[in-house]
Amino acid sequence: MTAILILAAGTSSRMRGRDKLLETVAGEPILRRNARIASYTGAAVIVVLPPDRPQRGQALAGLSVRTVIADDAGDGMAASLKAGLRAALPILASSVMILPADMPGFTTEMLAGMLADARAHPDAILRGTTPEGRMGHPAIFPADLFPDLLALDGDEGGRSILAAHASRLRLFPLPGDAAILDLDTPEDWDAFRARAAP
Repeated sequence: MTAILILAAGTSSRMRGRDKLLETVAGEPILRRNARIASYTGAAVIVVLPPDRPQRGQALAGLSVRTVIADDAGDGMAASLKAGLRAALPILASSVMILPADMPGFTTEMLAGMLADARAHPDAILRGTTPEGRMGHPAIFPADLFPDLLALDGDEGGRSILAAHASRLRLFPLPGDAAILDLDTPEDWDAFRARAAP
């Protein structure tokens, strides 16, 4: 089965003091929203958290997810990815989906569609795209690439692995801008909410 890793250990450095993962979408913190829709797929969901932001863990209360603290989260994205992957190994995951915590466009149906496609193409690396083919998220890596993921360092999130195994890449179009819509600044959030307003 595929484990879903939600990397939620970043610093929100561009939010000028606000925590973007606690910003709300339809009244729900985006971190909780993405963990919830991921859990509805039936996959094992592992959320990687930093050691110094307890409110993120509190936002996940009551959900059917496992949380992992990345004590070295300050070393970059690779540290969070490796912490989540090490937690996935004991459940014998056949692949991992790396799902960003700060992207509001995903739905359970989208994630379930990618998981089904991964089962049908177990050797492929799946990557979400826009309908026009613009590369985005999430990405699914088969188990034979876990050692490569565990060897990453710094702020590397898997780009080098995608490049090294380009022949295995399988694109999975997602509706609208779901694959590329991330909200990193207060201005991003304001614009998103303005578009969503009735």
